Amino acid sequence: MAHVDLLGHRTWYQPAKGHGKLVVLLHGGLSNSNSMWHSIGPGLRRHFAVSAFDRRGHGRTSDTSEPFTIEAMADETIAFLNFLGRRAHLVGHSDGANVALAVAMRRPDLVRRVVAIGANYHHSGLMAMEPFTPASASFADFAESYGALAPEGASHAAAVVEKSRQLVETEPHWTREDLERISRPVLVMAGDDDVMTMSHLTSMYESLAEAQLAVVPGASHGVLRERTKLATGLICDYLRSSHPPLTRTPVRRMVTRP
Repeated sequence: MAHVDLLGHRTWYQPAKGHGKLVVLLHGGLSNSNSMWHSIGPGLRRHFAVSAFDRRGHGRTSDTSEPFTIEAMADETIAFLNFLGRRAHLVGHSDGANVALAVAMRRPDLVRRVVAIGANYHHSGLMAMEPFTPASASFADFAESYGALAPEGASHAAAVVEKSRQLVETEPHWTREDLERISRPVLVMAGDDDVMTMSHLTSMYESLAEAQLAVVPGASHGVLRERTKLATGLICDYLRSSHPPLTRTPVRRMVTRP
């Protein structure tokens, strides 16, 4: 089991496996690296060197007293990329996708391309849903799975759920102008029954300077497990393709074609 000191905190990570350009997987909230490593990871490792790490308060990395924020998670990710010592493709899901966008805004020099799966650029873009709390019917199952990995054990699950709830309700709070500052290519991906509104998804796509959009049919926010083969293929094709794509009848991309 590998650990690295990121900003003074002992952090669990998965050393890169595979060959080729580096891909870093950024897991979602209330999750850990296992979710992406075991779903899309095997397919990605056929073409890339793939690494991942558990952010503070997730998986095998202990929590701190600080709240969860996208910027703090971006700080961790930037520190991890500096530790790895080379530019990477960032493939993020949910909170991890938002973190990938934040890193691309702040440190484009560390980023090749971004795959943002189930992302939102403003918290108001999410559909109205019942919040997940310790009173939720599925909390006991979450606490058990969380406790199986977390250094603090299952007793800390309620605190993590509350910090995650606060994050989802208040962040991110970017504007379309903020997205326009992202210079790296981005694949925006979501299930057709994902947690953000479709208008929010398309406005994100339209705001990014060099973006592609993939709406996966028959999928929800759990698209990576529900449509693993299709999602993996889309991600691999995107990361291995030329940019901008050379289509036969470009419209939006006409101004960016060579």
